[in-house]
Amino acid sequence: MSTPFYVSPQQAMADRAEYARKGIARGRSVVVLQYTDGIVFVAENPSRALHKVSEIYDRIAFAAVGKYNEFENLRIGGVRYADLRGYTYDRDDVTARGLANVYAQTLGTIFSSVGEKPYEVELIVAEVGSAAEDDQIYRLPHDGSIVDEHGAVAVGGNSDQIGSYLDQRHRDGMTLAEALALAVESLGRDNNGSDRQLTAEQLEVAVLDRTRPQQRKFKRILGRQLSRLLDTESAATAKTDDPSDEEEEES
Repeated sequence: MSTPFYVSPQQAMADRAEYARKGIARGRSVVVLQYTDGIVFVAENPSRALHKVSEIYDRIAFAAVGKYNEFENLRIGGVRYADLRGYTYDRDDVTARGLANVYAQTLGTIFSSVGEKPYEVELIVAEVGSAAEDDQIYRLPHDGSIVDEHGAVAVGGNSDQIGSYLDQRHRDGMTLAEALALAVESLGRDNNGSDRQLTAEQLEVAVLDRTRPQQRKFKRILGRQLSRLLDTESAATAKTDDPSDEEEEES
């Protein structure tokens, strides 16, 4: 009788984590940044039908990278959880922290299960508060752990390099145009150090805007509005970099 092949639990978990990371690395990145009036989500996504960023509830949004069918199932489950909790108790009882805990339990159970493969997804759950210090951003890797983030965060294939770029340049009090320009710059950076110019057609952009008068704070930025925001910041940067303006002021 042959001896069954033995793999230590540590090695099995390491192999599953490596499998999930490789799947996530094949996807285009998503970045989430705080700005003066809320939180902006920017994804490199040329599709207009398959969204990486979606609304979950009044003040809560969801962003994901990895396998679309897997994170779409998680999104739908999150919407159902939020609707049921808000209906059963109160709308204010639906929070990003509670939703992140639900996702963490689901991802953790699947990751540790021997009978199925781990999900190849990485999630961000964010909630906009009445003030910037009340904003909440949680990152959930494939293993179901929860990371509390502040300021800016990136997930996806090139997230380490993008995250480092954002940490060096993100600051409190940025306008939406400034935050959007920084997000696009970071997404355009390749591993080899070269820069790509991303157009409005290649981007999926949405915000949680605390200044919106309605209860639902989620809004997609599309078409002319997105192009105008990108052009506004590009023009401002070009004007700052143009030495002729300074010479005219000195003369």
